[in-house]
Amino acid sequence: MKIGVLSDTHGHLDPRVLDLFKGVDHILHAGDIGFPSLILDLEAIAPVTAVLGNTDDPRFEFRDLEVVDLGDRKFLLHHIVDPKALTERIQLSFLHHAPDVVVFGHTHRRHHELIGGRLFINPGYSGAPRHATARSVAVLEMDGDQMTVDFHGLD
Repeated sequence: MKIGVLSDTHGHLDPRVLDLFKGVDHILHAGDIGFPSLILDLEAIAPVTAVLGNTDDPRFEFRDLEVVDLGDRKFLLHHIVDPKALTERIQLSFLHHAPDVVVFGHTHRRHHELIGGRLFINPGYSGAPRHATARSVAVLEMDGDQMTVDFHGLD
């Protein structure tokens, strides 16, 4: 199973993302979407699970935390997560849902780390080009017990 992972589009969907995500089974958007129509564009490729970010309009029909089962793994999405200093809400979500993978955004920096048997992924910033901000998305591939994360630059 292949999963496209992106965050912090801020209303801009780079056309390269559509090519990079061709053939994925599901797409995870970790917030700061910008425009809900962007999710419709992604849904033309694969089903999408998305969460609100801190800059998104709270009237969007998305929640700020989602849990989704993909393959035999459980994914938790939330825009702002510090893997080294988890908030009480995230800790409680871990107890309740026991996710295998945590997908987040907000920092605009890619991150990939296994902590306590749980994989934390931030695909990085994928919005419109900005001075000195590296842009990227990720593709997570699951094959049996193996999970591989490949980051793809957009610059």
